[in-house]
Amino acid sequence: MIDDIFVFDNAIHLYDMSPANLREDRPDAAVTRDSILRYVRALRWPGNPKLDDPAFNWARRWEAEDMYDLVFQQSATDMAMAQVVPMFDLFKDGESPVATQYAMSAAYPDQVLFCGGVDPMYRGLDDALEQIDFQVHELGARSFKFYNGHDRVADCWRCDDERIAYPMYERAREAGVKVLQFHKGNPWGLQNMEYLLPYDLQAPARDFPDINFIVHHLALPYFEQMVSIAARFPNVYLSLAGYISFYRIAPRRVQEHLGRLLQMVGPDKLLWASEAALAGGPAPTLQAFMGLSIPDDLRRDYGYPQITRDDKKKILGENFARLMGIDLDAKKAELEQGGKLRGITMEVV
Repeated sequence: MIDDIFVFDNAIHLYDMSPANLREDRPDAAVTRDSILRYVRALRWPGNPKLDDPAFNWARRWEAEDMYDLVFQQSATDMAMAQVVPMFDLFKDGESPVATQYAMSAAYPDQVLFCGGVDPMYRGLDDALEQIDFQVHELGARSFKFYNGHDRVADCWRCDDERIAYPMYERAREAGVKVLQFHKGNPWGLQNMEYLLPYDLQAPARDFPDINFIVHHLALPYFEQMVSIAARFPNVYLSLAGYISFYRIAPRRVQEHLGRLLQMVGPDKLLWASEAALAGGPAPTLQAFMGLSIPDDLRRDYGYPQITRDDKKKILGENFARLMGIDLDAKKAELEQGGKLRGITMEVV
């Protein structure tokens, strides 16, 4: 709880960028991994003695205890979803493996939900469908994450492909999962940008009205396209994963984007996400968000609404709790009884 607001983090990742997880048949794996780590370095704001240590090894495998300390002990986060990153281009077990995300949810089941992940081009569609069944029925997956853009065109697929993508959505729905999540924009490595456009989410959002589609990173640099889609399709939601961390680096840019999102998409379809661990710990991001406002000139010149405390309550936890079927009053009582609901008043800067 931060200032009596429940915080439900849509996306944390227990990454495994260790040398042991790099594919031996990809000589560029270490180079691309290092470029990813350099790219997100700016997001890791100072304040954590361990993570600020120049000797800290980011090219490592994150374990449940490490992540719990970073997300729950060092910040005001109350719940989180550990999400698989099924990117097998460079990593043997994926960038954020199934095993470690599940281990996190198994170790802290009252606070962490497991989001599975599959890729139909990894070992074929049949294997992906079997994995959906396994991850739901054996591991308790509550959602699935998809990455359809890869650095080899032969491995790319479209989210509106009725032969490849739709069977996965149908299988997830049959298993009781009705929240699907997608990485759009924000390319890693040498991916072709066109596969990261959000256009191919329009057809599935229309064809599966009973499924909610969450798009991460605001699909940047395709922001205007993403705003149009999210504004028109009632079952398309936007995760602020990674992006919100830029507020301390480029506040004006974030204020402009957030103002337009509030104006066109509305506060009911925006989801808080810290992108820990690569973006560092959530604490400074939460602190900054609580102090965020839309400047008067943006409101005057563009008609953007001011962000309110009620908007922040929705974004920080209420919206995602609703999507995941979590009764927040009951969850607050459960966590408080277990001594895991900590009320924190954070200094607004």
